[in-house]
Amino acid sequence: MTIKMESVSLEDARRVLAAGEAKADEIGSPSNIAVVDVGGNLVAHIRMDEAWIGSVDISISKAFTSRAFDISTADLAANAGPGEQFFGINASNNGRVMIFAGGVPLRHGGRIVGAVGVSGGSGEQDQTLAEAAATAF
Repeated sequence: MTIKMESVSLEDARRVLAAGEAKADEIGSPSNIAVVDVGGNLVAHIRMDEAWIGSVDISISKAFTSRAFDISTADLAANAGPGEQFFGINASNNGRVMIFAGGVPLRHGGRIVGAVGVSGGSGEQDQTLAEAAATAF
């Protein structure tokens, strides 16, 4: 049996990045924005002028995490603290799992086909940008 899966295209990723960048400009939060496909692989990334270099990897990992677990990283974080059901999950996948706000799944026809990850501002700013970017999808 073969399973066919839809995925984010480069054209989709460019649209998502543009929406995230526009929102970042609007709120004054230079950021790194990454889009991954259905397999969690990077499709496209931008680092806005003056965005932190250290956030490049974080944005990509947020997108990966959101796709790997089909959940926003903010929601995952809420369940990853001490005593919570996912405590320690950030150590999985060779430490690639990010439990900071800013990763959001991308959905098409009710199915998750990729994700966007944003890093460069506060958790609230990153989440706002990721949601705005996802809306453009």
